[in-house]
Amino acid sequence: MGGVPSTPGQDTAEYLISRFVGEKSFPLSSEFWYKLLELPFTLPWPTYRVRQACQAFVKNNYNTRHLAKILIHLVLSLQEAMSTTTVPTTAYMKAINAAYISSIFLKYTIENAKSDKFDELYLSLTEDEATSKNFPKDQDIGSFVMHGVLSFIGTSDVSSQTYLLHHELLNFVLVAMSTQLRSGPSPGPRDVHPFIDAAMVQDSSVVGLSVRRLLLNYITRPRIPASGATHSIFSDGGQPGVLHKVGSAAANFVLYPFNYFVSSNGEGSRNPLADNSLLLLLVLTHYRKCVMVTECITDKHGDDVNLDSLMKEHLYFSDNPYCKALENARDVEFDRVDIEGNVHSGPLVRLSFASLFDTLGQHLADEVSVLLLYSLVHGNSNFLEYVLVRTDLDTLILPSVPWYQERLLHNTSLGSLMVIILIRTVKYNLSKLRDVYLHTNCLATLANMAPHVHRLSAYASQRLVSLFDMLSRKYTKLAEQKNVFQTKANSIEGGTIMEDMSAELHIYTDFLRIVLEILNAILTYALPRNPEVVYAIMHRQEVFQPFKNHPRFNELLENIYSVLDFFNSRMDAQRTEGEWSVEKVLQVIIINCRSWRGEGMKMFTQLRFTYEQENHPEEFFIPYVWQLVLSHSGFGFDIGVINLFPIPLAVDDARTEEEQIYESDV
Repeated sequence: MGGVPSTPGQDTAEYLISRFVGEKSFPLSSEFWYKLLELPFTLPWPTYRVRQACQAFVKNNYNTRHLAKILIHLVLSLQEAMSTTTVPTTAYMKAINAAYISSIFLKYTIENAKSDKFDELYLSLTEDEATSKNFPKDQDIGSFVMHGVLSFIGTSDVSSQTYLLHHELLNFVLVAMSTQLRSGPSPGPRDVHPFIDAAMVQDSSVVGLSVRRLLLNYITRPRIPASGATHSIFSDGGQPGVLHKVGSAAANFVLYPFNYFVSSNGEGSRNPLADNSLLLLLVLTHYRKCVMVTECITDKHGDDVNLDSLMKEHLYFSDNPYCKALENARDVEFDRVDIEGNVHSGPLVRLSFASLFDTLGQHLADEVSVLLLYSLVHGNSNFLEYVLVRTDLDTLILPSVPWYQERLLHNTSLGSLMVIILIRTVKYNLSKLRDVYLHTNCLATLANMAPHVHRLSAYASQRLVSLFDMLSRKYTKLAEQKNVFQTKANSIEGGTIMEDMSAELHIYTDFLRIVLEILNAILTYALPRNPEVVYAIMHRQEVFQPFKNHPRFNELLENIYSVLDFFNSRMDAQRTEGEWSVEKVLQVIIINCRSWRGEGMKMFTQLRFTYEQENHPEEFFIPYVWQLVLSHSGFGFDIGVINLFPIPLAVDDARTEEEQIYESDV
C-alpha cells in the first residue's frame, strides 16, 4: 500500500480510499462501492499522499479493474438520478463522488501511461467478474460511460440541486478527453482516445441534446448555489475535503474549492459551469478522427487473365456529429424551415439566437468566446444570416475597444475601428509573428471593405498611408540587400539564400500592390465620402514617389497622382493669409470633393476575397482548443508529457503551469 495506510475504522474515508487503490479487487456488486460513494469525505490529504495513492492505483488497476467499476457506478448513479421525479439526494451524492474520484485517478493514469494506446486504463471487466444485470459483459465501457454522462448533461436541467453534479461531470469529461494531450499535433490513424472516440459514435439525440445544453449553460451562466460549499465533498466551514489539498504533482481542477474560479486572479466575473461548458463544446466540435481505409485494386496486364491484387491505403477524417450539430443549430424564434416540414440531416439544435448573440457580445474579451463566434459564423449559415440582419452588429466588435491603448479614439465609427485594428494587426505581425497567412487575411479584409468605406476617420486614414510607407521601407531595404548579396551568390549556399530573398521580396511586392489597390478602391468608388483619406495621401505624398515607375505599381499610382494633381491644383488656386493649417487644408478638400468627377481615373476590377480554411484546420484547432482548456479552466496537466503542442523550455516556478502555457501563446 506504500504511503496509503488504513485507519482502524472500516467506514472511514481514508480506509475506503486505501481499499480503492489497493490490491484487493471488489466485485461490481460489492457493498464497498456504496460505502465509498455515499460517504461524506473530510480528509485533507497533502500532495505526497495524493501522489502515493495514485501510484498505488495505477499499479493495482490491472488486477482490480477499479477504474472501470467506479465508472460503471457513476453511470448507474446517473441513471438512478434521472429515473425519479423526486430529488434523489443519495444518487446525486454518489454520482458527484464517483465523478470526482474518477477524475483524480483517471488524469494521473493518462499522464503516466506508458502505452500510446492507454492500456493502463483497463476499461474492461475480468472474465471471472460476475455479469451484472445493469452491465452486460459485452458492453464497451467507454461508450457506456459517455452515453450515460452525455445523456445526463443533455437531459437534466441545471438547478441548485444538480449544479454540483453538472460541474463535476464537465470536469470529468474534460479529463477523460485529455488523452489528446499525449498525441502529436497531426491526428493519425493509430491515435487512441477511448472516451472522445466513444462520444463521437453516440446517437444523434444524445449529441443534439448535449450540444444544446452546453450552449445554454454558456448563455444562462448558472451561478454556484449558496448551498454548494456545504456539500458532502467539502468539510465543515467550506474547507477542502479529501484529496483537495494538492500541489502541482497531481494538480487537477476538480481538486479546488468551487469558489477558486470566481476569486482567483481577481476574475470575479468568471463562471465555472459556463466556462467549462464552452470549453467542452469546443473540444467536442473541433475533434477529428483520422481513419485509414484499405482497398483492393486489381490490375489487368495485356490480354492475359493475370490479375494482380494491390492493396492501397487511404486516410480520411470521419464526420464529427457535434460539429454538424453546431452547424445545424436553428433559432427557435424564426425556424421557418422546420415549420414547412423540410427534413434535416443529423442532430438539430434549437435555441435563441438573440440570447446567444447578446452573450457573445458581452464576453468577446475572452478568446474562448471569440472561437465560438468564429465557429458559428464560419460553419452555421443560419447564425451568419441572423448576425447580418441585426441592426446592432457593433455589439460583436465595439466591446473590445478598451484594450486599444495606442491612442484615444473619440467618436470612432465601426468601419474606422475595423481599419485601425486590422492595420495594427498587420504591423504587429510584420514585426513579431511574420505569419504570411495572417497578413494576407487582414489585407484581404481591408480590400473587401475599401469600396464601401464611408467617412473614414483621420487616424484610420493616416494608418492606412503609414502602412504603405512601412511596407515600402521594408521592400526597399530587402531589395538593397539582395543587390549587395548578388555578387556573393556563387556558392550553393549563396544560391539558396538568394532564392529565399527573392521569394520574400516577391511577397512584399504583392503586399504593396494590395495596399495600393485598397487606396485605389477608396479613391475610385468612395472619394467624395472620404476627405480624410485624400488629406492623408496629400500629407504623405512623397512616400509614393519611389514607386512611380515600378512596373507592378505604375498603373495604380497613376490614379493616386491624378487625385493629387486635382487637389494640389485646387490648393494652389487658393489664396490664404498666413500658414496653411490642418483645418484650412481639410476645408479646401471637402469643398472640392463636391466637384470631383473622377476624370482620367482608370477603373480596375474590384478585389473580392473569399475566406477559406486551410486543408487541415484540425492541426491548428485541436492544439489551440487544448491550450485554451489549460489556460482558462484551471485544469492542470503534467507539461512534461504534453505532445500536442510545444512547451517553452524556460519555466518560472513561481507561476502555475496553466499560466506558463497561456503566456507562451500570447
